[in-house]
Amino acid sequence: MRRRLIPVNVVIASLLFILLSFNPDQTKPPPVVIEKGKMIYVKACQSCHQPDGLGIPDVTPSLSQTESVLSARSRLITIVLNGLTDTVVTDDVTCHNSIPSHLTNQEVADLLTYVRNSFGNKAGAVTAREVKKVRIEKKL
Repeated sequence: MRRRLIPVNVVIASLLFILLSFNPDQTKPPPVVIEKGKMIYVKACQSCHQPDGLGIPDVTPSLSQTESVLSARSRLITIVLNGLTDTVVTDDVTCHNSIPSHLTNQEVADLLTYVRNSFGNKAGAVTAREVKKVRIEKKL
């Protein structure tokens, strides 16, 4: 019986394909990003959303495992950038409060990455590039 050898380039290509198909854990951002986001949260958000992220009923929404936090990043970015000043309904909760919109793209990204990975949430990181894109698209 004659053995058939697999060409080296086929083996290398197969291994490369397998390695590239692995999806690294997108939900665990670097600790430095979480720490920066937490500092921003404490300064800009904690007084309304509370230290536990549960908010104040009918004033500020909870940030814990809500659709607004865990759904499309562009929606959450828009909420923060828009500096909400009107009555807002999020996750079937009516809120009457404003969001400070003075943050840079990187600060918004760090803040939202922190929120999306705190208070029981486990979601992907937000990048400054995504924030910039939303800011340009929505002219915010």
